[in-house]
Amino acid sequence: MEKKWWKESVVYQIYPRSFCDSNGDGIGDLNGIRSKLDYLQNLGINVIWLSPVYKSPNDDNGYDISDYQDIMDDFGNMEDFDALLKEAHEHGIKIVMDLVVNHTSDEHKWFIESRSSGDNSKRDYYIWREGKDGKEPNNWGSCFSGSAWEWDEKTRMYYLHCFSKKQPDLNWDNPKVRDEVFNMMTFWCNKGIDGFRMDVISMISKMDGLPDGYKPEGALYGGLENTTNGPHVHEYLQEMNKRVLSRYDIMTVGECAGVTIEEAAKYAGNHGKELNMVFQFEHTSLDHEKKYGKWTDKRFYLPDLKENLSKWQRELEGKAWNSLYWCNHDQPRIVSRLGDESPLSAKCIGTVLHFMQGTPYVYQGEELGMTNCHFGSIENYRDIEILNAYKEIVEGGYRSETEMLAAFEAKGRDNARTPMQWDATKNAGFTTGTPWIMVNPNYTEINAEAELKDKDSVFYYYKKLIELRRNSRWSDIIVYGKYELLDPDNEFVFSYTRDFEGKKILVICNVSDKEVKYKLPIDVAGAGEILISNYGDVKIQEEMVLPKWFAMAVEI
Repeated sequence: MEKKWWKESVVYQIYPRSFCDSNGDGIGDLNGIRSKLDYLQNLGINVIWLSPVYKSPNDDNGYDISDYQDIMDDFGNMEDFDALLKEAHEHGIKIVMDLVVNHTSDEHKWFIESRSSGDNSKRDYYIWREGKDGKEPNNWGSCFSGSAWEWDEKTRMYYLHCFSKKQPDLNWDNPKVRDEVFNMMTFWCNKGIDGFRMDVISMISKMDGLPDGYKPEGALYGGLENTTNGPHVHEYLQEMNKRVLSRYDIMTVGECAGVTIEEAAKYAGNHGKELNMVFQFEHTSLDHEKKYGKWTDKRFYLPDLKENLSKWQRELEGKAWNSLYWCNHDQPRIVSRLGDESPLSAKCIGTVLHFMQGTPYVYQGEELGMTNCHFGSIENYRDIEILNAYKEIVEGGYRSETEMLAAFEAKGRDNARTPMQWDATKNAGFTTGTPWIMVNPNYTEINAEAELKDKDSVFYYYKKLIELRRNSRWSDIIVYGKYELLDPDNEFVFSYTRDFEGKKILVICNVSDKEVKYKLPIDVAGAGEILISNYGDVKIQEEMVLPKWFAMAVEI
């Protein structure tokens, strides 16, 4: 297997609005990030993925971009960005930018021109259609509730927006759009950034003819399958790779909604013609329900989770590279979702992920065991997805407020967006002003300052997980070793091996709050050094009683 720096890296995602506020306006910023580079260097990560910092009116917290080559006022200016990039590099940390090119803001100059008249030179930069039978052009639904089509009174046509109506989709079938995007990417690469995380990149090519999509029984809209993995997506990414990506030593990861293993091998195959890796969402959808999708408080069933994660490990082996994640700005906190919010469960869940093959991603606060937040009232939420779902489902009379608030607390995106918990002072040390979103009240117990003083904290456990992968005699096994799942039907224990050039590691995790008797399905008579355990000194033997949330990796 070809060795690459991005395969051997550990990425830390920063959501700038919620990370650290340097000027007291209640919003995190670039200088706040700069002030925490020593902290990140101490943790051991070597890549920052920066959620969007471009100019934006903030309808979707920066994922609606009005100028790709300028910085959002809330976050600072281009001089601040340049200083962050320079100082990060001095700390041995690379910067990966969020690339949002499926859509722009409706306040982008391209769209302002596009909607100005039906014959404007930029009209075809976006996807405009006539209505059908006095209604929208098709039955596609927006990912943020409602129709994916918005009527424009001035030009008497609809434009497509797979997300907010303020996020019109770009028309990638227009070569001029591709030229604009590739020129912009080259601008950032020449600045010295180290890669791109590509937002919903699997959506840039829609099904030819934009036909109606499948609408599940009881659903208001359909069409997702016609907006993802379209007929020209690989053609356009190969053009991107040829014209931009291949000219730089950078890391690329594509967020690919609806991606299958077969498609992933095309996007991120060892052929190197498109991307380095993809984010897939199969495992994060296992606790969804058919009727209400993500809006449920259903929990993961461990055998299903094991099989899904293992399938991606097994079937991409030797073909493409995996990205490993539990959390990001769009997912609830994993210690609440899969664990019981205890430090023990945070360590256990981290162990499961960090010994797999692929590049791990740590979302800000995950290394502290930050939890979901009990927002209480709908007034405390800020996320457009949540607010739109509440309006459509609760105010539309489809479901009770109590049920929806429980679902928001379990799966809502704002769980990930509460401010980073730096210390036990007011507002968790995030800001001296009024935070743009509420601070999780448990910041007095869970915060970086306290954990840095406690050698048994989640922080130091994550630091060791990262060090084992990046700088230990086991690094090659952890990064490049072959993965094999053990005991697939066990409802409590997640165990697997990693094997590389005759060396083998066994990982055992009791992913439950119950004590479990466990007979190891593998010979451990000659077991060697224990790499890590969240229960201190542990004796490995054929039959073990695993305490709740037990985790261990051992050389065998």
